Amino acid sequence: MSKVICDLSISADGYAAGRNQTEERPFGDDGGDGWGNRLHAWMFETAEENRAEVDQMTAPSAFVMGRNMFGPVRGEWDRDWKGWWGDNPPFHAPVFVLTHYPRDPQPMDGGTAFHFVTDGFESALRQAREAAGDGDVSILGGATTINQYLTAGLIDELRLHIVPLTLGGGTRLFDGVPPLTLEQVDSRAASSVTHVNYRLPPDTTKAP
Repeated sequence: MSKVICDLSISADGYAAGRNQTEERPFGDDGGDGWGNRLHAWMFETAEENRAEVDQMTAPSAFVMGRNMFGPVRGEWDRDWKGWWGDNPPFHAPVFVLTHYPRDPQPMDGGTAFHFVTDGFESALRQAREAAGDGDVSILGGATTINQYLTAGLIDELRLHIVPLTLGGGTRLFDGVPPLTLEQVDSRAASSVTHVNYRLPPDTTKAP
């Protein structure tokens, strides 16, 4: 059966991005260059050591992300922004972007197509499930978007990649989320990250 999953790199104190996020520093005060280089070093600098987890992240058949993750444009779409990932994003599947402002779908190279959803996060998940068919759907982030889905009881599996640094503030996983009971499925410590997989108990509110 297909699942709704989430992969997220966080600091040891639970932050997915630091304070003061800007277009020039999309991860804000992240202890590095502002582009998440320290939070995501495990994916790029030690990719082979973490190959199983990297492959898992790109395996889903559809994705959902918040507008802040897609880019820095606020309000109306007043420029031709196509995401942070260049002409060939790493998703290679439909991506549903939460926004309040309509925009035509944006096809990209490699099979990625961004679809802009204006009628809420539950609608985005319904559309992603339809697009995924029997495949999994990934809630990409950022943390604020993931918190919405956690609060609504719509995530089946939460895969956290915990990096040994603290940020002290910023955008934090679980902020505003009611208490949850998580079942730990597995964990693995690598040289620069600890991977922990949690299963969330079935919830009758999972309607989309």
